[in-house]
Amino acid sequence: MADEVPLPTDIRLHMKSRTLELVYADGSFELTAEFLRVHSPSAEVRGHGIGQGVLQTGKKHVGIKGVEPSGNYALKIIFDDGHDSGLYTWEYLHDLAHDQKTYWDKYLAELEAAGASRDGGLIARG
Repeated sequence: MADEVPLPTDIRLHMKSRTLELVYADGSFELTAEFLRVHSPSAEVRGHGIGQGVLQTGKKHVGIKGVEPSGNYALKIIFDDGHDSGLYTWEYLHDLAHDQKTYWDKYLAELEAAGASRDGGLIARG
């Protein structure tokens, strides 16, 4: 039997700081809109198959317009850049919150390797 993923006891959207706060029994975690946007579980970001993900660039100033529950298993996050197609399962949100540094460091390394920017610098794709 698989372990059950802990559900957040509270979810708070902080519009000014552009963060989503998830409160769990073991602590409170603030995830920035940029972090959530570049780690969106949508096909637009992850691609439709292994190795088809698209590196997200220029998302430093993105904000969150709202969050909506999706059944009992996920949150839909609506970003101010129009992106709203990713469903963040409770399991994925828990993983992002608890391993935030690992995910962020990997993203920054991918940006650097691609010569891309969080600020909106564009790179040519060949």
